Amino acid sequence: MNKAQLAKFEGVVIKQAEMFFHDQGFVPLFPPKVVRASGACENVNTLFDVSVDQDPKWFGRSAYLSQTGQLYLEVYVAELQKVYCLGSSFRAEPKIDSRHLTEFMMLEIEFAGSFEDLLSHIEKMLYHLAQTIGHNKEAIKEFGLDQETIDRLLTCPPVLNKYTYNQAVDKLKELGEEIEWGDDISSKREKVLLAANDNQPLFITHYPDPMWDHGKEIEVEKFFNMLPDKKTPGRVLSSDLILPFGGESVGAAARVDSLEVLIARLKNSKMYQRLENKGGDLKDFAWYINHLKKHGTVPHAGCGFGLSRILQWIGGIDDITKAVSFPSNKGCII
Repeated sequence: MNKAQLAKFEGVVIKQAEMFFHDQGFVPLFPPKVVRASGACENVNTLFDVSVDQDPKWFGRSAYLSQTGQLYLEVYVAELQKVYCLGSSFRAEPKIDSRHLTEFMMLEIEFAGSFEDLLSHIEKMLYHLAQTIGHNKEAIKEFGLDQETIDRLLTCPPVLNKYTYNQAVDKLKELGEEIEWGDDISSKREKVLLAANDNQPLFITHYPDPMWDHGKEIEVEKFFNMLPDKKTPGRVLSSDLILPFGGESVGAAARVDSLEVLIARLKNSKMYQRLENKGGDLKDFAWYINHLKKHGTVPHAGCGFGLSRILQWIGGIDDITKAVSFPSNKGCII
């Protein structure tokens, strides 16, 4: 696709993704972009520091560019039931490759509901995008897509295959991969699983709980407030959506709704250890903790859609830097 086609393609897909949840009754929120560490994903070492006149303490404490609006959305779930936000996620990714960007658009949702409801929301949104673009009679001309891509989108099933982490590891071993339980499922391994799944999107669910004593060190790392699975001790109710071309594109989980459990999991997480090394502490999460103390919460779940990787999947684009109009990474900033 040419420059104009890419711009139209990116705009339509992101707008359709947002409108899907808007039409489902999700209320838009607008979380801040200059944040404490409460605006970080699990690896705080990829946060961009924010300062003024080279004074890192201009805000009284260290401040960062936001990576996620998750916790900001969570505090509104009890009142509004279904909320979402759309905006940039900033990652100081050290790699310069075809998979990572310094800044990308992310659509996040949180709602009062179950893990099963969450997977259904993701499936329905993905199917909506595939059908909307696939049935757009102008897609070839307007977006530069070819007929093979259109046909591929229209074969996307409304309900996706789901592997638990254990099943994914066993499947990879069966397919000849050298992998042990507790290892990360890399992008290379994702492609092996996709090939065995007729190159259709799939879920990997029920990852190892990093707070659980597994008797060995595990590579798998998840956000601190993922809800432990009562039916399967040592696992969390989490999921990654794996897409052809894009790879891991949606991180999802049911959330901890007990304040005591949440604080304990935060303080025992690798994320918190890294934060302490940066001079941070529990005060970075004070606003969130205080809100839960005062107002409480309800059982809820949520996820973040990495829209650049979803654009890769829809457009059949191998390189993420070619899936967006203004790509940036460590080697190229506009």
